[in-house]
Amino acid sequence: MPAITKKETRLKLQFVANRDQSIHAGLVAVEALARRFGLWQKLGGCRCLDPRKDLKRGYSPEVIVGQLIYALCSGGGCLCDSEALNDDPLARQLFGVGKFADQSQVGQWLREQNEASVAALRKLLHELVTWVWQQAEPRRLLHAGQREVFFDDTQLEVSGKQFEGAAINYNGDLALSWQTLWVGPLLADSHVGGPGDVSDQLVPMLERNRTLWKGSAAHFYADSGSSAGHYLDAIAAEGWHYTVSYNKWTGPLERQAAELPAWAWQPVGEACHAFLRHQPEGRSAPQLFAVKRWRQDGELLERYGFIACDPGQNDAARVGERHHLKGEKEQLFSEVLNGLDLHRPPCSALRANQVYYLIAALAYNLMVAIKLLDLSDECQGWRIKTLMKKLVMLPGRLKARSRQWVVRVMVPGAWLAWWQRWAMRLWPELGPGRPRLAAASG
Repeated sequence: MPAITKKETRLKLQFVANRDQSIHAGLVAVEALARRFGLWQKLGGCRCLDPRKDLKRGYSPEVIVGQLIYALCSGGGCLCDSEALNDDPLARQLFGVGKFADQSQVGQWLREQNEASVAALRKLLHELVTWVWQQAEPRRLLHAGQREVFFDDTQLEVSGKQFEGAAINYNGDLALSWQTLWVGPLLADSHVGGPGDVSDQLVPMLERNRTLWKGSAAHFYADSGSSAGHYLDAIAAEGWHYTVSYNKWTGPLERQAAELPAWAWQPVGEACHAFLRHQPEGRSAPQLFAVKRWRQDGELLERYGFIACDPGQNDAARVGERHHLKGEKEQLFSEVLNGLDLHRPPCSALRANQVYYLIAALAYNLMVAIKLLDLSDECQGWRIKTLMKKLVMLPGRLKARSRQWVVRVMVPGAWLAWWQRWAMRLWPELGPGRPRLAAASG
């Protein structure tokens, strides 16, 4: 092989205004899925989302929400990114608007929302999750034949004194709390509030979303923030299998574990496992705990770990193995925070941030639904950033032909057949009249 060295190239640069090209032509996949679900019609029917007094002026709620979803699905995590869609001619044509709202108009719309708006978006999010579960193959959603439900909280750090609801958290940082409920890989519920009790929304979320697992085998995961007695009561009342980390009030458990006879312990590798029962404060009945006992190298005293679990468990070691899967669920938070750039709340008003994060949940679920419903098994491990890179961030060009707009999406050769099959199967066929946009791949 001959030596390869860098050579000077002679390129002439020309810069021209962009009037017909896009780097986010893959938004057609997001638009198609939103249409399949009927998202825009459902948003248009939510009168509480529309603060306008004159409905003949200004932007309707489906335009504002759609604009934010387009921005989030293409990697934009702030309000100025939603305004930047005005520089993308394909995004405007795809959504059917001559101009998107600027960031001040989007911010004003967010600030004008109320509690009814939050409830309406939660209901819409619930409907989307239910619809995806009905459409997707069960093997892509279930683990060991069970629906996996996961509750967790993360801290959204803020700076300045203008953020409503922000307070000093357990790390000494000024922050808001984002509590979420996940059903399978989908974000089913969301609440942004002050960083007080990190599980104060657990019971309301379970009540709002019970239909997502009622009548089905399910397993619930949570960390120690949800291990107080009254939370364990609410979790146990669902009648599912569950495992909850328990590391806050372990003194009585450690004394009880130390008194267990040798025959009660099951050795597995270098650790031993057992069950014990204890009634924590606030719990209405004795609680079953799986106990792990081990000794670190160089230490004289043994260590104990505890997991609260349902009474249907009969193997303490397997309880620990199943609860270890909670780590994979915690990665979902990393994926949505990093994938949609949600580390910083965009507004100072608490209600506006609650609405924004619910819209972000809709955008996230749309991207996950594309993966679950339309992509092959080999693509099911893709993260949101990969989905954006492979499916959304594609070059495209708008062309007018016979008084009709056509978008030509440039896709990698290896994906050409997939996109062509996708367009034939999911993009609306031409009917009577002249539609505003037709999609073509290649």
